[in-house]
Amino acid sequence: MNEEHSIDLGFIGLGNIARLHCDRLQKAGHGDLVTAGLDVEPEARARFAAQYDTTVYEEQSELYDAVDAVLVTTPNKFHEEYVVSALEAGLDVFVEKPLAHTVGSAERIAAAARDAEGFCMVGFHNRFRNPVQALLGYRDDGTMGDIGHIEANYIRRRGVPGRGSWFTRKALAGGGSLIDIGVHAIDLSLFLLGFPEVVEVSGQTRANFGSRTEYSYVTMWGEDHGSAGFDVDDSASALIRCANGVTISLEVAWATNRPDSQEYVVRGSEAGARLDLSDDKMELYETVSTGVDHHRTSEIETAGDDAHGIELERFVDSVAAGEPPGVNTVEQALTVQRVLDAIYRSSTQGRAVTLEE
Repeated sequence: MNEEHSIDLGFIGLGNIARLHCDRLQKAGHGDLVTAGLDVEPEARARFAAQYDTTVYEEQSELYDAVDAVLVTTPNKFHEEYVVSALEAGLDVFVEKPLAHTVGSAERIAAAARDAEGFCMVGFHNRFRNPVQALLGYRDDGTMGDIGHIEANYIRRRGVPGRGSWFTRKALAGGGSLIDIGVHAIDLSLFLLGFPEVVEVSGQTRANFGSRTEYSYVTMWGEDHGSAGFDVDDSASALIRCANGVTISLEVAWATNRPDSQEYVVRGSEAGARLDLSDDKMELYETVSTGVDHHRTSEIETAGDDAHGIELERFVDSVAAGEPPGVNTVEQALTVQRVLDAIYRSSTQGRAVTLEE
């Protein structure tokens, strides 16, 4: 960041995600930029104020008057309320994924962003991982040829994020595993493909585990309040077809009887790649005729990184410069939201659907 600039950042929604981002900002030497916070819960405000030495507010207008930009880390249902009002107040905004809890809400955010003086950046941090950036380089220099298909997986053997929490309530989250972690897999796949037009989606969602009274697990991402607070999907499968003939096959699960996986298999006409985000490893697959026809598998090593931190640096630099970051745009996030919505509709209707119907 240009140190000649001094900006004030405020957080809206002061739970675990806000603290994760604040810790990253502190690690990057930008902790002093976080000056304000807002939450509807008094306990959350008191904890945040004490931990990060900030001023906390109950009213949006007071927060907006005190900062240059806000980071919205509330449950999905409340993204629209805060993102739109902050943009209307002339602020820059960072909002965590997904863009909203419904496609209608996401469209209203996008409309506000188009008319806003400030910009809105959406939290898809996996784009900033070093192996992903290396793969983009191979795509752009022609090594991959034409990419025709991506197999995208984000699977936990058991990883429901706290049954009974807002994550497992459709009214607050908009969905379950698909909208929580599947959103990352869809976004990264479309990002690697250059966001082609999506023409058809066929999908199936399931609730096989989280809805059980007796739910067997070793670890859980949060406190278990039981199946009564679970009314969303815990896994999904989908095929996404794009206008240029490119396809994406998607497997997502909070809970399923198979090993964990964050693997992406990218199939190009000249080379392929396997990207594993669980350990940031990548392999490149080619078949060449040097000497004799043979397969060549190359292990790609990159330096360790903090994708969340890199993402936040990009946001902070853009706020300080007064220029949109040019990445993680609302329009791209809206496309992802429409794909999510299409998968849910396809599952309900039992057929393939388009994004616009």
